[in-house]
This record gives sequence, C-alpha cells and structure tokens, in this order.
Amino acid sequence: MIKVAIAGFGWWGQLMLRRLQGHPGIRVALVVEPDVERQVLIRDQGVAAAADLDAALGDPTIDAVILTTPNRLHEAQVIAAAAAGKHVFCEKPLGLTGASAKRSVDACKDAGVVLGIGHERRFEPALVEVRRLVETGELGTLMHAEAAWSHDKLAGVPAGDWRTSKEVSPAAGMTATGIHLSDLYISLFGRVKAVQAITADRVLNWETGDVVTVQMQFESGMTGTLSAVLATPHFMRFHVFGSDKWAEVRNDTHPDTPGGKADLVLSQSGQNDRRTVYDWTDTVLANLEAFAAAVEGRAAYPYTAEELVHNIEILEAVARSAETGQTVRL
Repeated sequence: MIKVAIAGFGWWGQLMLRRLQGHPGIRVALVVEPDVERQVLIRDQGVAAAADLDAALGDPTIDAVILTTPNRLHEAQVIAAAAAGKHVFCEKPLGLTGASAKRSVDACKDAGVVLGIGHERRFEPALVEVRRLVETGELGTLMHAEAAWSHDKLAGVPAGDWRTSKEVSPAAGMTATGIHLSDLYISLFGRVKAVQAITADRVLNWETGDVVTVQMQFESGMTGTLSAVLATPHFMRFHVFGSDKWAEVRNDTHPDTPGGKADLVLSQSGQNDRRTVYDWTDTVLANLEAFAAAVEGRAAYPYTAEELVHNIEILEAVARSAETGQTVRL
C-alpha cells in the first residue's frame, strides 16, 4: 500500500480521487487545493484537504504526490517533490520545453524517486495488440501512421483560463490530447526527427487555437500524422500502415468515460478484414497501478527518461513549427 497526495482538484484531480477511492494498493491521504469551496467537496468525500503543496511534501507518511495542476506549475512542483523525497506522478505535459522536462527527470533520478506520467494510451488492450503486431513484424515494413484524438470536453472553459493560453497550452490541442498521441508514437516507432505543424482557431476564439495538425518523420524513416480538435464530438482513431498489413483502432469513449468499446481492424490484401472488439478498461487506473508497482519496487515503470524528455521536445518543436510555418528538425 502506498499513500499519496493529489495536488489540484479540477476535472482530472476529481477523476483521480474517484478512481482511487477504496483502492487496495493506493490510498489518497490528502488532496491539495487552494480553492476553499473545493476543499469542502474534498472533505465531504472523507479525505483531508490542504491549501498548499508543502503540507504534502512535509508529511513523512505520504509516499508520492500526484500532480493534476496547471501546466506552468509542473516543473517546479516535480522538482520540489523530488527534493522532499516523494515519488511523483505528473499529469501531462511534463514540461513545455525539452530542457524543462530534462530538469524534472534529472531531479527525480538524483533523488532516487519514481517519476510517473499521465499518458494512459499505452495500456489500452487494443493498442497492446498493435504493439505486438509492430514488434513481431507482422505488419511488414512500417510505412506510415495516423492518429487523431478530438473532443469538446474543454470547449466551455471560461475566457482567460490557462488552457486557452498559447504560452501555457501551446499549439491548440497538443497539450490536451495531441501529446498523448506523440507519446504513443514514440513508444511504438521510436524517435521523431522532423515535424511540420499548422494550428487554427475556428470557433473557440482561443489564443492557442482549437485545431492542430502535425506531419512528422521518424528516425526510422517512416512518416506519421496526428491531429487534435477541441470543438467537435469525441473521436479517437489510431492507424498504422505496414507493407503487408494495416491495423486501425477506433475508440467509442474518452478514458474518463466507462462503458465504451475499442474496435481493432486488421487488413491484408486478398483476405477479409479481421475485427476484434475490446471492452473499455480503466487505463488511467492501470497507469497509476504501474506507478505504484514501481514505487514499491515490484516492477519497472514502463516509460523511460528518454521517452519523457523526447515527447516534450516534440511538443516544443510542434509549437515552434506552428508559430513559424517552418519544418522543425529535432
């Protein structure tokens, strides 16, 4: 059993608490939230509340901190947690520049604490099968990949919210959903060497924009695209094209919404497409359980330091490309 504190009680902090209530291996001992009204909601759920992260960092009974705070706070909070000897699970993005992400990674390495990250798509059963297809070579030579994750869950945030800011949430939907797709790409296909990105603001009137589309080339030679729209009904699709077969995954629901299905279609010339349907699984919880297993020394956490930093390097390159209109090489 590990004891954790959650920092931040917005949409995702509330989801984290719901997921972990009554969990046999992870106990939420404290939620850090400066808003007084939200503190009442926290205590109503039988959990202690505090206004400042120092309350968690100074508590010797707390093993780890889960950060569900605004993007601009992540680096300083990760480094503070590491300095206090706390393992830390940080919601995406880990940072807004590659250098920032590296400082967080190095701080955790130097302190000997586990650094977890809020990317859960690697845990989806359909995508676990795609990983097997890729790693065994069943798809043939990898040619191209396409990924999209769009929704309108954030479309109603108030004007001036940090999610609308180009400085704090660059490149439209990249920090909301696109960064999950680049993480998945890295885990399956390796490092990216060049990106070309375009953003647009179609309806939300956000400084950062509400649409992003990215073309990329991997060091392996294959190509990929990803897109994220912040003002459209939910849509999730992942498609990888091989010289022998292609595989596509479509998801009914967002990871925060139980009950959907994921369809995996495998296609090969001259044969009928093969379709497998997977029930929704709690990938958010699976990621937290993998983090807890690493904290307790039962298993290595399935994200490397290099992957964590490289994903933020991609984010930084996408933001720069969208701003300049130029291809950015990493």
